[in-house]
Amino acid sequence: MAVTSVVEKRLGALPVAAEFLRRLDVAGIVDEVCPGGASALVTHGQVIEALVANRLTSPAPLVRVEDWARCWAVEEVFGIEPGLLNDDRLARALDAIAPHLEHIAGTAGARAIGEFGIDVARMHWDMTSMSVHGAFPVEGQEGDFPVIGYGHPKDRRFDLKQVQAGLAVSADGGIPLHARVFGGGAAEVSQVVGAMKDLRAMAGERDFLMVADSKLVSYSNIRALLAAGVEFIAPAPAAQVKDEVYATLDLAQATVVDWMPDREAGKPAERRETYRVLEDTHTLPGPRKSDPSLTVRRILVHSTANAAGRQAARDKRLAKAAEDLDKLTAAAGGRHYKTREKIVARIGAIAAKRRVTSCLRWSVTDNEDGTPVLARHFDAGVLKAEAAVDGWYALLTSVPPGQADAGQALIHYKGQGAVERRYHDFEGPLAVAPVFVQHNRRVAALIQIICLALLVFCLIERQVRRALGPEQTMSGLYPDSRRVRPTGRMIFYHLGELTLRIGNVTDPPTVQITRGVQLHLLDLLDTDIGQTRWPQT
Repeated sequence: MAVTSVVEKRLGALPVAAEFLRRLDVAGIVDEVCPGGASALVTHGQVIEALVANRLTSPAPLVRVEDWARCWAVEEVFGIEPGLLNDDRLARALDAIAPHLEHIAGTAGARAIGEFGIDVARMHWDMTSMSVHGAFPVEGQEGDFPVIGYGHPKDRRFDLKQVQAGLAVSADGGIPLHARVFGGGAAEVSQVVGAMKDLRAMAGERDFLMVADSKLVSYSNIRALLAAGVEFIAPAPAAQVKDEVYATLDLAQATVVDWMPDREAGKPAERRETYRVLEDTHTLPGPRKSDPSLTVRRILVHSTANAAGRQAARDKRLAKAAEDLDKLTAAAGGRHYKTREKIVARIGAIAAKRRVTSCLRWSVTDNEDGTPVLARHFDAGVLKAEAAVDGWYALLTSVPPGQADAGQALIHYKGQGAVERRYHDFEGPLAVAPVFVQHNRRVAALIQIICLALLVFCLIERQVRRALGPEQTMSGLYPDSRRVRPTGRMIFYHLGELTLRIGNVTDPPTVQITRGVQLHLLDLLDTDIGQTRWPQT
């Protein structure tokens, strides 16, 4: 009797990813602008979907994607033979989509809004960077695509050139609905207006609030936002609000905001971070005398946690400085510090290193035998003045008070953490970083692939949470079975253990499910893994 061979492949979250890619119509969007030809065995859109699926399940360099497709059930789920995903075919797909990245991103985002009913009333915008290996001389790069170059990398790899990405993330589920790729040297402050126009086109007739970091705040940006009727909230740059402003504020007059960070929920009420707000106005003068000044609301925010952190940092600096100065006092007149000049030079070095120049008061005198003696103290008045501004910062907004009071404006801004969390996913489980790709057009295209993967990743997380109901928590994600809010990482981790057992016509393919949490997640995602394109044997 013949022995029937059984093949097992990793299935993971491939069926779930395929279902969400189908709902977004990623292949259709790509093929509309990048037709692969009637005789093509696999279209550009299919290749791009496979690349997105790779980022979601087991991110690999382009030269390893074919190997991934052989080990994973890519052919069974997507109907693509692994050999058709060689690095040459992938490179041609990246080249094809490179001129159409903004259209693909915008169309996919608009599709997500309609298909999944995402509320775009509030959008959070920010930029991040990714390091790129390779020389990438400017003269060898294509000018029609973002130029890879040196900038201010978030990963602190100043030895590497970089490319940047901007994300617009909805407050509803933290969904990155729009992404743009920028050159490594592009200034964040100059990209705000372009992002605003993209979001305006995507939102259509819907009004939306744009929330961003302090790089939004420039005269040209604020003027453009006001002219377009786009409301915004952003922190004022530190240089635009002097400490003297905060020093005059009366904390007792500030209004307590009924909000707390999620991380504070388990703490006793008396230990939770408290926010208080005051309000006035802020005026931005134009760069030219003929430019009209712009006046917007200014929300002055005080955070007890911020104040405590600043005080703790100051105490640490003072303690370190005092330790260094005590050693110098003991060494004054000795072999290394015989003269007043050497002592003064050392005092300056300590004050600069420990950042206590403003409050350090000192004198060097000679005792009766001519030995220099150091006396020093920290100015209590200066320290009190510094403490008076601890915990304060300012937000600028064009939202009318009737739509959001000062406390509500702060709560809207606090959603900015959503975009920062998405960057952790962007640079973590979805990316192969640093990026190893030749040609700046392919780098830009690959970054866009990662952004599409992030969109699917976040939609899946949102779907699970919404299906769980108001509490949005479930058990089974951790060994101790505690109830937690499922994250995209945990969802993909548990689904990643699914395998596909492939037999023959008398032994049809079966999915190996080993844990109840996998069934629960598939039910929450409303995904029927039986819809997978099993091969006909």
